[in-house]
Amino acid sequence: MRFQYKRNSQLVYWHYTKKIMTDTENNQRRETPLYAGLFRRLFAIFYDGFLLIALFFVFFIIATALNQLKAIEPDNIFYSFFSFALFFGLSYLYFAWFWIHGGQTLGMKTWHIQIQSAQIQNTHMQTTGDNISWKTAAIRYIFAIASWAAFGLGFLWALFDKKNRCWHDLISKTVLIDVKNRK
Repeated sequence: MRFQYKRNSQLVYWHYTKKIMTDTENNQRRETPLYAGLFRRLFAIFYDGFLLIALFFVFFIIATALNQLKAIEPDNIFYSFFSFALFFGLSYLYFAWFWIHGGQTLGMKTWHIQIQSAQIQNTHMQTTGDNISWKTAAIRYIFAIASWAAFGLGFLWALFDKKNRCWHDLISKTVLIDVKNRK
């Protein structure tokens, strides 16, 4: 239960505990980041997986059209190139584009999480609130694949980290922030 009133043109909140919080105290409390947990991260990845499947279909339609409307079969010399480009190239472009422009893929927007760059200050990693660069996105993407390749241990690391970071977050100096309650 919260009551509010104005005092000297400053909005003040009065909680049921009789504690008075000014707007600046309330904003400072809100600026402390909440870190996204492992399950929300995995659900966002699952959601993005469905979107990537749709992009793969579009890619195959274009590849088939460029191949004189013939399917690209395994004996074709371009098959391995298209498979590699499809899986790694298109996936990287999808994730990196959204991470760099706004810090959220469509799955991350749905689950209210955002990627932010972090920097080390006094042996502690703190978020800067900035979007990541193409280089950081590439490092993050490559080591996310390595996290999956290690039987998911890189993702399970988030259960033991105080800021819920996976291996690729630690290496790329990024962090996933919960933006659900931000205004």
